[in-house]
Amino acid sequence: MTKFLLFAVFSTLAIQTAFSQDLFTDSLGKARDNALRLLYREDSIKVAKEYAEKEKWAKVYAIAIYPLLKGGKNSGVIPVKDPTFIPDPNMDYKILFELSSNNPDSAINDINAGLDEVARIINLHYASGIPAKRIIPVIVVHGGALNVLKNNIAFQKKYKIDNPNLLLIKDMEHLGAQFIACGQAMSIRDVKKEDLQPEIKISLSAQTVISSYQLKGFILHPIED
Repeated sequence: MTKFLLFAVFSTLAIQTAFSQDLFTDSLGKARDNALRLLYREDSIKVAKEYAEKEKWAKVYAIAIYPLLKGGKNSGVIPVKDPTFIPDPNMDYKILFELSSNNPDSAINDINAGLDEVARIINLHYASGIPAKRIIPVIVVHGGALNVLKNNIAFQKKYKIDNPNLLLIKDMEHLGAQFIACGQAMSIRDVKKEDLQPEIKISLSAQTVISSYQLKGFILHPIED
């Protein structure tokens, strides 16, 4: 009788354990399926947003114009029909640009994003009706952006390709733009004078260039990352 009772209890426990394991396994399976569905949904939303963003910018690039400088695709201007504010075309527009960021290695073949933004701002002024001779740009360069000013020999030594920024720099200089490299940054980053294009000026520091030109009435445009 005792053996029978023990067998019955053992059988009941075994059945309950197996049932509990089935429930646990089923619960884990449902949790896994729910998690996968959530990840799929989130991934789908992410892909949809990325596609919408790319589609938006494709439309922007399709209508953009490059009235004065043609750098990369982000140097363009979107035409605006019948603007109600027109800048005074008889004034001098003295603009001081502070350029400090380098492209990531994955985009080193492209024109520097900050330099492209400088070109866009110049294009915006010209497209607003300001004559090119009235746009007076000075670009002070420090930090990683010093690579932008390197000649092909120095650029090839570092990246194994020609400097993609040189044509845009030349076009800007034809408009009267001045490029000034920070001597402090050059020392820290071991960039020598002979590494730069010959027409590039060198200052003791970027900060003294910024204060000097602001006192001359230049408007500072820091180019953010």
